[in-house]
Parts: sequence; structure tokens; C-alpha cells
Amino acid sequence: MILFRYLAKEILLTLFAVSATLLVIVMSGRFVKYLAEAASGDLAPDVVFSIMAYRLPSFLELVLPLGLLIAILLAYGRLYVESEMTVMSACGLSTRRLAVFTLVPASAVALLVLGLSLYASPLGIAKVQEIFQDAKNSSGLEMLVAGRFRIDKKSGRVTYVERLDDKQVMEEVFSAEQSKDKHDDKLSVVLAERATIQNIEQHSARYLVLENGFQYLGKPGSQELRVTKFDQFGQLIKQAKSSSNIYKKADARSTEQLLASTKLEDKATLQWRFSLGILVPIVALIAQALSQTNHRRGRYVKMLPAFLIYIIYIVLLSAARDGIEKGQIPLEWGMWWVHGVFLIIALCLLFGADVWRRLRSQSAAMTASSTAEQ
Repeated sequence: MILFRYLAKEILLTLFAVSATLLVIVMSGRFVKYLAEAASGDLAPDVVFSIMAYRLPSFLELVLPLGLLIAILLAYGRLYVESEMTVMSACGLSTRRLAVFTLVPASAVALLVLGLSLYASPLGIAKVQEIFQDAKNSSGLEMLVAGRFRIDKKSGRVTYVERLDDKQVMEEVFSAEQSKDKHDDKLSVVLAERATIQNIEQHSARYLVLENGFQYLGKPGSQELRVTKFDQFGQLIKQAKSSSNIYKKADARSTEQLLASTKLEDKATLQWRFSLGILVPIVALIAQALSQTNHRRGRYVKMLPAFLIYIIYIVLLSAARDGIEKGQIPLEWGMWWVHGVFLIIALCLLFGADVWRRLRSQSAAMTASSTAEQ
């Protein structure tokens, strides 16, 4: 029991440190991408932190299995390098018993990953998709600051507001936009006393409504100019699509909805959620097998093979999910065959050398006995 607590403590402490580091790296990259979209006007800046908070469970469900793999490699690798594992083996700690000790903390991590993938992550993804679908967060008008020019990099529109109150009523509005038509490069300039944003729920659209102003439409450098006075002028606000919303619609559905659904996409998503939990103990066994080393080779020598196996594992699961959605892989096979293949790999890495040694010794004994009889 003391030995089990010692090994579990080594794994869990290393898991916490590694997972925290991986989580910071992953979230930093995603956070920078969201900030870039907010800077370009594709995303309202006040929702960036909300998106990061809602996406935390989906980050964790992918980080924890990889963190466990690295934690076991580092923890057991250190024990092998410092000959502690050799002493434990001499005291009667077999590979099978060590596998049991390894699977106990791995099972706890697997239950945590299952809880995240089945319940927390779908809820967070649904919230993220609501934010991205909300036109208010993708119009770019929420980034207007009174007394400053704003340039929309995608449309090329230049906007200026003299005053902006708490009710989002704009006063003394200036807007200039170049035509995107190569054959008609006219410039449209709009001046208005005030402007507001109106939601049309029937059409799920938003309009920038300008009041009491003029529109100047003409070609720079020519005498052609058209001036239009208006009491009210509406401009459709196009919703920008964020490239960071990479989730599928099925990812936002609850596990109960997926269980009741008969769609292949929902069935594939359900299997994917369970697969993230099943992945953990199999990865733990692979890490235990690859952690065997000595002080000459060091504890980092098996990192690259372990990463390659993990990447292939994840890629095959993702390919199996796509195959199920497209009907190319039978639902009964699903992703289970991938787990079966890597479970066999883990068992071969763990016990293959011992089994091969026993077979060779038995073969040698049979050969010796047959020679003696002759």
C-alpha cells in the first residue's frame, strides 16, 4: 500500500504540472487568435474571456490524456534512471502488479475526462456557439469609440462617431466605403446627425439606421457626384464568421440528446465522447511500457515514440468518427476497433518480452529433452 501511494503521488503530481503547462500553451494560442479576431472587428472584445472560460472543459478533455502519458513517462523514467524501479522489482514488484498500480490513478483521470466530455464540454461548446451566432458580437460596431476613426480591414469601411451614449445612440456619424467592383470604383460617403442599431427578429438581421443626413456617391478625380438627402437610411450589418468556431453542431448537443438520436453524426459524436475516457487507461499502459530505461539512455529517450503513438491514436479515432458520419464504417465497429488495436499494442509492449522469453525457454527445454532422449 505504501508503494502504491508513492507511485500514485509521483504520477498525480507530475500530471498536475504537465497538464497545467500544456493547458497554458493551448489556451495562450487560442487566446491570441481570439484577440486577433477582436482587433479585426470579427469579434466583440468583451466576450473573449467568456469564450475562453466556456472552452476550458473541451481543452481539458484533450490535455489530460496527453498529460497523463507524459507524467507516467517522466515519473517512471526517473525511477528507472535512479534505480528505484530496479529495487522495487527485486522486492517482488512485477510488471503486472505495476500495471494495476498505474491503472488506479489512470482510472480516476478517465472518470474525470468522461465527466468533462459527456456533460461539461457540450454545455460549454453550446454557449460558445451561441456567442458566435449572436450578431451583436460579430458586427464590429461595438468596437466604435467616440472621437476615433475605425477601419474595417475586410470591407475597407472607415467610420467615425463624434459622440456615443450608454444606449448606443451615435451622434455626428461619418462613414466612407469604397466600392469593391473593379469596373465601378465609386466612393460612398455618408454623413448623419444620429444613428442607432435596430434588430429585425423576423429576418434575424441587424441594421444600422442613420437619421437626417446626406449620402455622397461619386468617383474620385471625376466630376460625377450624386448627393442624396435622407431622413432615415438603413444599412444591413453583415455578420462576420469567426474562423475559431471549429466545432460541429453535434458537439453542442447534450449526451441525452445524442442517446435519443438516430443520426450517424450524433452516434459518431457519442462514441467520440466515450472514446476520450477509454483512451486514458490504454495510453497509461503504453506509457508504462515505454518508460523502461536506464541511467545511460535517460528518461527522455522514449518521448518521441510515445508522442507518435499518441498522435496516431488520436488521428485514427478522428478518422473513424468521420467514417461513421459518412457511413463508410459500420456503427457496430465504430471507434472500438481503434481501441482494440492500441490495447493489443499496449499489452504487447508490456508483456511481449516476458512471453517471448518464456516461449524461448520452453522451446529450449523441449529441444534439450528431445536431445537427451535420443
